[in-house]
Amino acid sequence: MWSNKRPDAPQGAQPEQKNFNSNESPKHVPVAWEGTSAMSTDAMRPLGASGAGAGARLGSSLHVKGEISGNEDLLIDGTVEGLITLDERKLTVGASAKVTADIIAREVVVYGTVKGNLRAKDRIEIKKDGSVNGDLTTARIMIEDGAYFKGSIEIDKTADKESAANAFARQNAPATAKTI
Repeated sequence: MWSNKRPDAPQGAQPEQKNFNSNESPKHVPVAWEGTSAMSTDAMRPLGASGAGAGARLGSSLHVKGEISGNEDLLIDGTVEGLITLDERKLTVGASAKVTADIIAREVVVYGTVKGNLRAKDRIEIKKDGSVNGDLTTARIMIEDGAYFKGSIEIDKTADKESAANAFARQNAPATAKTI
């Protein structure tokens, strides 16, 4: 089927065109990338394309001083000093993280070390190897066996009342037809 014979065309004529099977597509390698090591595509991944609903991540070699605020979930594995504000999002303090900051978020999960006050609209979890030195304000709290905690806990019932009122309103709202 395939032949190694070249057509009888004079040298210097148009370049040889390759025939591809209809099921195969040509494999192009960008010239600029030849001979270079593979680059991580994490920075180029569109928002929401990462698996398991993950948001932003501060790696273990990063050290941040100042204020962090945003509108996506955040995983911290490095060192942070300052203020972290993620009003309607989840903050996860990784096992290798050292955070010296006040934290405001919807949900906070601590696997590492936190020194500062935590305020979560929904819940705060301190995992078995986690350590928190500061005051907690939240609607729900979970502290696993083996976790370290020093501070006070204030249970904020307003968040529970708001979510219960919203759920009640959704259940009792009249059904409406949607037009597309």
